[in-house]
Amino acid sequence: MKESFVFTLSEYDTFRVDGSKRVNINDASEFLYTFWNPTVGFRKKQMYATPYRFTDEALDLLYVSLMVFCVDRSVSREKQDDAWTRGLELYIPVMAYEKWERSKPILIQALNFLTGDHWMIHFRERAAITDDENKYRKGRWHFRRSVRRIDTDIFCMLSGGLDSFIGAINLLKDGKKPIFVSHYGGGKGVKVYQDRVVNSLKNRYTVDPKRFFRFYAASKNGVEDTTRSRSLMFFAHAIALASGMGHHVDLYIPENGVISLNIPLTVMRLGSLSTRTTHPYFMGLLQKLLTELGLDISLINPFQMKTKGEMMKDCKDLDYLNSHYQYTLSCSHPDQGRWTGEDAGHCGECLPCTIRRAAIKAAGLTDASTYRHNYDTDTGARDLKSYKLGLSTPKDSYAAIQMSGPITERHNEYVRLYEEGLKELKSFIDTI
Repeated sequence: MKESFVFTLSEYDTFRVDGSKRVNINDASEFLYTFWNPTVGFRKKQMYATPYRFTDEALDLLYVSLMVFCVDRSVSREKQDDAWTRGLELYIPVMAYEKWERSKPILIQALNFLTGDHWMIHFRERAAITDDENKYRKGRWHFRRSVRRIDTDIFCMLSGGLDSFIGAINLLKDGKKPIFVSHYGGGKGVKVYQDRVVNSLKNRYTVDPKRFFRFYAASKNGVEDTTRSRSLMFFAHAIALASGMGHHVDLYIPENGVISLNIPLTVMRLGSLSTRTTHPYFMGLLQKLLTELGLDISLINPFQMKTKGEMMKDCKDLDYLNSHYQYTLSCSHPDQGRWTGEDAGHCGECLPCTIRRAAIKAAGLTDASTYRHNYDTDTGARDLKSYKLGLSTPKDSYAAIQMSGPITERHNEYVRLYEEGLKELKSFIDTI
């Protein structure tokens, strides 16, 4: 069954389609986001720090990503015939209408791959700017002398996780001055770890607080927790900011190559049931979309060919990493412990936690992280059995790297990455 949504950016947009639900993305009773008012740093004034205004194409992408995320949260997978795949139709207003019409096939292909759904997108031209955009333009003029501009050719995603922490360390140790972008989607766990990471980096490398941005976005009617489209929204915030530089920008998205490839250990984790956030195929489609939209931004995963253990061993500030990695968060559901009165943090049993634990062992460290469980829950015991089964089942490495999406180049390097990743996991799993 197809679910159809008409999105607007204001109450004055009267566009309607029979049988479609209307959603005003700027109505806080339906959707809440903080792009125009970041939750850290200098708040609204911080948004005036880019040398130029954000481009129409980048703002379009931001709104598209918010609308996609809203729908992703609003339509349950359990009610679908296969308990997963949804048919989703969106009517979206954009400013760069002709570019989006040309780029539509790329966007749909990227969304279908990212979420495992069937997307149908209809664009229409938007003429009027929103109240937030109007305030932003006036604010840039009003504070043009009192807000110091920040110029850089490097942006870096900063999730609060171990991978992005290492990515930030390496850039800062190299003398780079990136702008860091984080996203907080609800639950206190992620925010606490992001705060620790940000404060630690500021103190260690004397980073200007204005270089840290953090945003929030949430659907008020969220019923679906898989949220595979969250990564596009996360990246779109950074892309919008980067468009205000007025020149080429490298956007770093640090993620270990094993998680990036998203290769299932067993058929239980096959396909879109596991995240495709930084899979090379999706990243290639997103890069193609940016190019078609005329956004001069290059997406870079500096750890595409490294395991998490290799990332830790090769970090450019080992002493600092080894004394602070325990303050990062790698868990896929850190807030679950709150239901039993425990602090938010690592469950210790999910695949991201397991890869983290394996990497720390591979780096030769005694794990100082705190985990709620050690495969002693029913879920953890099932996961551990699944991991052991997957590791003990012979596989063709060249076929395995294609299981979650097409790999069209550098096959030998991806095979090496996959095999080393399995070795790290097995070395840890064998100790349990």
